[in-house]
Amino acid sequence: MIIASISDKKYHFSLYNFEWPKIIRIFDRMYTQESDMTNFEIIKCHGSGNDFIMVDTTRMDNAATIDWSAFARIACNRTHGIGSDGVLLVVRNDEGIYGMDMLNPDGTHAEMCGNGIRCVARLAQERGYLDSELLTSGGRTFPARRAESVAEGIETFSVDIPITTWSPSFAFFSRDERFVGRVIETLDGELRFTALNLGNPHIVAAVEDIDLGLLERLGERVKGLKEEFPHGVNVSLYKVLSPTSIFVATYERGAGITLSCGTAMTASSTAATLLGYVDEGSKIEVYNRGGKVACRTALKENTITTTLEGNATFEWVGEARFDNTNFAYDILRTTGEADRWTEFVESLNK
Repeated sequence: MIIASISDKKYHFSLYNFEWPKIIRIFDRMYTQESDMTNFEIIKCHGSGNDFIMVDTTRMDNAATIDWSAFARIACNRTHGIGSDGVLLVVRNDEGIYGMDMLNPDGTHAEMCGNGIRCVARLAQERGYLDSELLTSGGRTFPARRAESVAEGIETFSVDIPITTWSPSFAFFSRDERFVGRVIETLDGELRFTALNLGNPHIVAAVEDIDLGLLERLGERVKGLKEEFPHGVNVSLYKVLSPTSIFVATYERGAGITLSCGTAMTASSTAATLLGYVDEGSKIEVYNRGGKVACRTALKENTITTTLEGNATFEWVGEARFDNTNFAYDILRTTGEADRWTEFVESLNK
């Protein structure tokens, strides 16, 4: 029997007043002796409202024995777990370079997560892992560094994301062409999508207004288009606000609609640049339901690189206990950073 205690306090990381409960503790009282469980540190964090549970596996002796997919499915559950958009595992490769292994709430691995890697970059910098200013994810390497704060008291990091116009996830056009501002007939007969690979696959379309109902339908529909998207795809709608600002909403593969998605905002800003909707090389403010980030796209010959810059907020530090089936956790220390981010988001509404 799973027992959970839920407080009355709510977090409001949203321009649209989206909220979720703070879960204090969950465990199986009847069948689990907590002494048999593996203990490890967890950090609840978020990038632009896109929230994660972060674990530094490089400080664990037995990380390889843990079923992290099972952990993600339990811990990310907003009803019976902590609640989050994913799990960020801090890892280190054979060359000694630190990086991120990101898991979706359904337990699947994501090749890249723009909001998540900023949180990993902050932890890596604070623990002395970021001397080379490089982090790995999905077999690729990304330059990452501390950036100027978006507002007073808000930790901010940036990451350079190399982008290609083809991915094995795109089976609806040939490898030697670009799919920019074109219709995908089997998905929608009117929207004009741009397909981009940021380590994970994205299709994004410019719209006059953001319709979350339409976005939900598109996100669900692509799941059935196995011939076109054999490995799934992230779907975003973006609205151009000015030559230097856009608004983005995303249906994330493996997670559904989230408050924001870092790589989706990067893809949308890049697509808007390729189509001439925003100014190339300029700092583009990218608003979302969780706040905002900034992107800057550089187009050089046959290469595309977009820098994503935004907050890396640590909400609390806790301890998890897990035995690949049962899960418990305690919040040991809150940081106060969540309140500062909420104040920043509220200032965007003024």
